[in-house]
Amino acid sequence: MKMTTLCYPERDGKYLMLHRTKKKRDENHDKWIGVGGKFEANESPEDCMRREVLEETGLTVTKFRYRGIVTFVSDEWGCEYMHLFEVTDWTGDLKECDEGELAWIDKSRLFELTMWEGDRIFLKLLDSDEPFFSLKLTYSGETLTGAVLNGTPLNIASQKSKCAKSSCI
Repeated sequence: MKMTTLCYPERDGKYLMLHRTKKKRDENHDKWIGVGGKFEANESPEDCMRREVLEETGLTVTKFRYRGIVTFVSDEWGCEYMHLFEVTDWTGDLKECDEGELAWIDKSRLFELTMWEGDRIFLKLLDSDEPFFSLKLTYSGETLTGAVLNGTPLNIASQKSKCAKSSCI
């Protein structure tokens, strides 16, 4: 079981996103995601998030909000517990990332990017200021086959249909 963090630094209606293009054998290859990574020994979720943001972006987190837990279940990549954060303040200057290209993306354009289908669900939850949540996402290959929010299954077929019309989930 992998334990990871994923963080979305936010400023001026934009999230800092990472286009994962540089690693070989990367489950996120060519997708846009937040910044984050795997826990190291003895780290709390907050410790891991701060370290990963600093390593990938050069930014030192000074203000954040812990938003939820996302459980990913994949027939290809195993299971992962991901701790989700939003960051609203930091110090330092953005640096080049060795895992891909960093870019500030307007929230209104996020769903134009190539990303995991389930990411669209939790990005919508972040945007709606949903209280702390637990989201389980199940994948077969790259296809989202199930989603459960706070113990209640979501109808992903109807959500995909809505998204085809309005670029959202």
